Amino acid sequence: MSAVSSQRHKPVARWVLPASRPEEIARLATELGVSRPAAQCLANRGIVSADDARLFLSPRLSRIGDPFELPDLRRAAERLWLARARGEAVLVFGDYDVDGICSVAILTELFGQFGIRGSSYLPRREEEGYGMTPKATAAALEESRATLFIAVDCGSSSPEAIGSLQARGVDVIVLDHHQISDPAPAAFGLVNPRRAGDGAGRMEELCSAGLAFKFAHGFVKLGREKSCAEASACDVRLWLDFVALGIVADLVPVTGENRPLLCAGLQRLNQASRPGLAALAGRAGIKGEIGVYEIAFQLAPRLNAAGRLESAGEALRLLLTKDPREAETLAGSLNDQNRSRQEIERKILSQAMDKLRAAFDPATDWVIVEGDESWHIGVVGIVAARVMREFHRPAIILGGRPPMRGSGRSIAGFDLGAGLRECADLLLRHGGHAMAAGVTIDPARLDDFRRRLNRVAKSRLTREDLLPAVRIDIETPLSGFDEVLMAELDAIGPFGQGNPPVHHLIRRARAKSPALRMGGEKQHAKLVLGEGDSRFDAVWWNAGASPLPAAGDYFDLVCVPEFNTFRGETRIQLRVLDWRAA
Repeated sequence: MSAVSSQRHKPVARWVLPASRPEEIARLATELGVSRPAAQCLANRGIVSADDARLFLSPRLSRIGDPFELPDLRRAAERLWLARARGEAVLVFGDYDVDGICSVAILTELFGQFGIRGSSYLPRREEEGYGMTPKATAAALEESRATLFIAVDCGSSSPEAIGSLQARGVDVIVLDHHQISDPAPAAFGLVNPRRAGDGAGRMEELCSAGLAFKFAHGFVKLGREKSCAEASACDVRLWLDFVALGIVADLVPVTGENRPLLCAGLQRLNQASRPGLAALAGRAGIKGEIGVYEIAFQLAPRLNAAGRLESAGEALRLLLTKDPREAETLAGSLNDQNRSRQEIERKILSQAMDKLRAAFDPATDWVIVEGDESWHIGVVGIVAARVMREFHRPAIILGGRPPMRGSGRSIAGFDLGAGLRECADLLLRHGGHAMAAGVTIDPARLDDFRRRLNRVAKSRLTREDLLPAVRIDIETPLSGFDEVLMAELDAIGPFGQGNPPVHHLIRRARAKSPALRMGGEKQHAKLVLGEGDSRFDAVWWNAGASPLPAAGDYFDLVCVPEFNTFRGETRIQLRVLDWRAA
């Protein structure tokens, strides 16, 4: 990398307006009985028929697919029934993130309801690494003496470990959504919607908690076919709160099968809170309803903190406990660990940004690969995400004693998992999917890896891909924001990956007063906009040192309208995404 000014690293965003299709939108609005803005937003998401729109706007669990449509799920469920009949010891081996922990929690409660001799194992990130490493697999098997090994949120790229277990007479079932190695692991059952040609269809974007739910559903269905009393009494909807946590925390698309699962899961989360989640919500300062934001920014970071710094066991115990006193103790511990994680993250991010600001060259650096042996491997993924957003480049951040381990985050247009496969000869281990992946590497190969991955990225990406896109749904005058529009657009939610919040373009907004910089480090900004009798507050979170419009200036603004309650009064507030001089 060649040195450049620290002010030149952040690319200017390009604004992307929706395609003009007035006749299609008018027809959809008429057939649905909704406003043209609402119809425009549906069309922007590829929903152009009234029938598809009705299904989208009314997501129901009754419409989710049969679990047996997933490859190997029936075979895997039958094997668990056999283990129950024989009294076998069954081990659930999970990942240490929210999706993995929630997957383990679902199966743990399933085992409890059906009297299955089950135990769980969550590897320690620092000592054992991600997934079915030899060390973690051996420790789990020695601890459990299991003859049935169920890997959740991992295993799809572990053919050696799974082959070794199968050779020792231990059957392995994999419930995972990550990319599958070539050759694929020869597991007793490989339940992964990514299996080519297996027709998972609308279930192809399920997270591992969703797959664990599907597995539990399939197991219960088989039990009902066997006239099992426990199966007849089992309500699998009890685990939808865990599924919602996994969907949001793992950033899978909230489309297809995930949409009804998330809607029902959020409802479950708010209606029948578990002691652990209630205590954690209290520690996070959540006072109202739990939605996607509360999961993503308040609950998930605290649940993840244990696995990032020490062991994810406390997070699992918090999800499963029935004791309010234990729940409070565990929630307090997770909250403290999250504070520690934030401090470590701030330090590493500062060091990484200092290195990159001094050396980043936008002409040649298509991918950012940076590492330091002193960096804690538990937070490198979060730092990678922040670096990716700052530079709008795929980013891999590595740390820890040799061999170094790292996490990567990508941008649209570059499949990071596929890119790593083209560098496999330089890596000790790798795995993941298009937007996120992990690597283990000998530090001596780091420069070769950086050069190779940059060549791969340069062949896949265009210069336009390296400019962040601010997607715009509709143009809305400042006077157009009211509760009727908000209610219509709210029905398009819950928002997340694949179904982003509705972005509005306001042309020639006027700043009524000087912008106010807020926050302990003045990192946020507040604007007051006025147009006739309309007046709205607009807040730009993490604006940093970016320039702001002056009082009286006219400017174009891209924003998301949100309800904000302050001192008992609820008003519409605009969340700023970007602005330009008019």
